[in-house]
Amino acid sequence: MKRHLGDLAIFGGEPAFAEPQHVGRPNLGDRARFLERVGRILDTRCLTNNGPFVHAFEERIAALVGVRHCVAVGNATLGLEIAARALGLAGEVIVPAQTFVATAHALHWQRITPVFCDIDRDTLTLDPAAVERALTPRTTGILAVHLWGRACDVEALAAIARRHRLRLLFDAAHAFGCGHRGRMIGGFGDAEVFSFHATKVVNCFEGGAITTDDGDLAASLRLLRNFGFAGLDDVVACGINAKMSEISAAMGLTSLESLDEFIAVNRRNERLYREALAGIDGLRILPGDDREPRNHQYVVLEVDEERAGIGRDQILRVLNAENVLARRYFHPGCHRAEPYRS
Repeated sequence: MKRHLGDLAIFGGEPAFAEPQHVGRPNLGDRARFLERVGRILDTRCLTNNGPFVHAFEERIAALVGVRHCVAVGNATLGLEIAARALGLAGEVIVPAQTFVATAHALHWQRITPVFCDIDRDTLTLDPAAVERALTPRTTGILAVHLWGRACDVEALAAIARRHRLRLLFDAAHAFGCGHRGRMIGGFGDAEVFSFHATKVVNCFEGGAITTDDGDLAASLRLLRNFGFAGLDDVVACGINAKMSEISAAMGLTSLESLDEFIAVNRRNERLYREALAGIDGLRILPGDDREPRNHQYVVLEVDEERAGIGRDQILRVLNAENVLARRYFHPGCHRAEPYRS
């Protein structure tokens, strides 16, 4: 029997996150309610193509984050790609070096050059001062990441975008159910992209969504996710197939119904981590702002090798030898991965 530290990911030089659940175990919600929805899908034989469960899921997400429009997609990477296309991004786009490779890949697939930028040492999100230094005449936008549910410096990034006439897009893959200065994440910038992958606090098996208050942008996104069809036979744009299926939306709706329960479990697990690791020299769990809503999905542990007397990688080897599953995340950093490294 393997023991778990909740996918505890430990980092030294480069940050990494930990899910406060068992390794790889998704949140499921009410199984009977999900199977009831599956039955309705099979009975109606409406399996995909913007069906009623997708509509209901979009409406629920928009209401929860407080925006006018939500466009559900097959996954967050597709969401980033069609958002970049709909926003007219080209040339260079600023991204944090500390992020999952999908953030950069989504741009690269659109023939956009991701320009990797440093992060703030305290927040671990995109450093606005570094963004200013990274701008060039070819820069068309900023793609910032709300890392581990912790919001970017939204106001500073928005000011830079306004001053330089840039588009501002947020990768909010980690941040569903999180807030910033009295507003829910989802309504900042030109658009935000959520992930509803199996590992997220709310999941659709695989899924994502783009949220925005811009009606014209939402209309473009809907065109692009369905091959560019404006009608039965009327193709008006070069779109792709980024649609969410009905069964994914059914899982998402079921997951949303248990969101408060999931967050309560996460909050308890985070508290247990903090209590268990408190007072150990050289270890620090990054604080979260409890004045804002948080999903508590990610517990981030820093290792100061000099003070702890042991490094991150040594700790990982010891834990793995004891059948405690732990790993590094965002290592060695997407800016050091291909094709960006070379």
